[in-house]
Amino acid sequence: MSKKVIVIGAGFAGLSVATNLADKGYQVTVLEKNIIAGGRARKFEVEGYTFDMGPSWYWMPDVFENYFKRFGKKLSDYYELKRLDPSYRVYFAENDYLDLPADKQALYTTFENIETGSGTKLAHFLEQASYKYQVGINELVYKPGRSIFEFTSLKLLYDMIRLDLFTSISKHVAKFFKHPKLVKLMEFPVLFLGATPQKTPALYSFMNYADMGLGTYYPTGGMHKIVEGMVKLAKEKGVEILLNQEVVDFPMINGTIKNVKTKSGDQFEADIVVGGADYHHLETLIPENSRNYSEQYWEKRTMAPSSVLYYLGVNKKLKNLLHHNLFFDEDFKKHAEEIYDTKKWPTKPLFYVSVTSQTDSTVAPAGCENVFILIPTAPGLQGDDETIREKYFNLVLDRLENLTQQDIRKHVVYKRSYAHSNFIEDYHAYKGNAYGLANTLTQTAILKPSLKSKKIKNLFFTGQLTVPGPGVPPSLISGIVVADQVAKEFKP
Repeated sequence: MSKKVIVIGAGFAGLSVATNLADKGYQVTVLEKNIIAGGRARKFEVEGYTFDMGPSWYWMPDVFENYFKRFGKKLSDYYELKRLDPSYRVYFAENDYLDLPADKQALYTTFENIETGSGTKLAHFLEQASYKYQVGINELVYKPGRSIFEFTSLKLLYDMIRLDLFTSISKHVAKFFKHPKLVKLMEFPVLFLGATPQKTPALYSFMNYADMGLGTYYPTGGMHKIVEGMVKLAKEKGVEILLNQEVVDFPMINGTIKNVKTKSGDQFEADIVVGGADYHHLETLIPENSRNYSEQYWEKRTMAPSSVLYYLGVNKKLKNLLHHNLFFDEDFKKHAEEIYDTKKWPTKPLFYVSVTSQTDSTVAPAGCENVFILIPTAPGLQGDDETIREKYFNLVLDRLENLTQQDIRKHVVYKRSYAHSNFIEDYHAYKGNAYGLANTLTQTAILKPSLKSKKIKNLFFTGQLTVPGPGVPPSLISGIVVADQVAKEFKP
């Protein structure tokens, strides 16, 4: 009889590891705390609006295509993908915005019009970033990070020298571009990685290649269509997914987990357990002497940001907004410092607005707009209440109305906020983080929390607090990496 695997959490990493293990011959059951699969990529529907609750940017399309290809499937078997053009809009001030074209030549021209010579420099920058992407996404992220010897091949050592690990993205960008608009544009993708551009390795310029080289896409119906596709594929492979089953305990005998208990009182036998929920939280369910890491260890980790989110239903069509919109009308450096250094509620935050109904008529009633607003903030902040949420809602709406030159607030017919306390309540997110562990140099590869318990023989971890790191594509890959490690130690 095949070995029984219990996967905790039906987010991207949990679904990925479950499907890969089922494909290898294991009997897999996924236990999900919430009433819908997807983790942070859940959706909710209200009054004719369909809102994606978390991820909204679809980058690195090759990672998704390769995921489905592993099982002899095509991405189009599960959802329809559309490339956005322009990719997104950036507001710098009133009557001052920039649309990023999908076409590379048009993009080079856009840069050239802002700073002479920058079109050619962008081509060179993206050529370097493409190399980093190929090495980083196709090689490094598939390393399980369990031994330094994974990184000792001569080719990989040569590649790593070329990856600019010891230069900051800020210094790297400054070699190519001087104009403040272009600098902001090139530094923005690292805003969610967990450190200021001055402290983030230039390796992560591969994010610029993902953005400008590979393009920005949208799965028709919303990001949750990816989840629906993954759930369908998992079930095709025989995975059982049980919702509203929050894991509260996994008793051990002689250093091995024998069963998993849920809040509902159910028990599930387990030969192997894979934690796809919050790593820190799962360790609190284990006796202290059996944990991988102490509270002091977690306290010293650098976390990626949290967020204050607003989901708005607007009863009219909006002008001067695209599907994706970034608002850089305030000081980028100051906001980044308030997230990563001083760790305080932001003074004049940058923010992001997604209007999916600009692309997809199915996500809002006719003549209406589906609006998602995100303000990145430091994790672990105190005082997340309705007063602070209203303060930032009004601050953002004032600027949004002014910059886009239209009334919005009085046309809001549905509003929901979501912030630190919700991340903790729904996902047990450590310090209310939204994106996981920061991708700093000292938290890369073997320096991340281990994907395998050092003290419990049959416990593994997957997701954004272990290798390879935060984000939807890395979470998919994390599931693949962990499934391979399980198969090496426990034959199906």
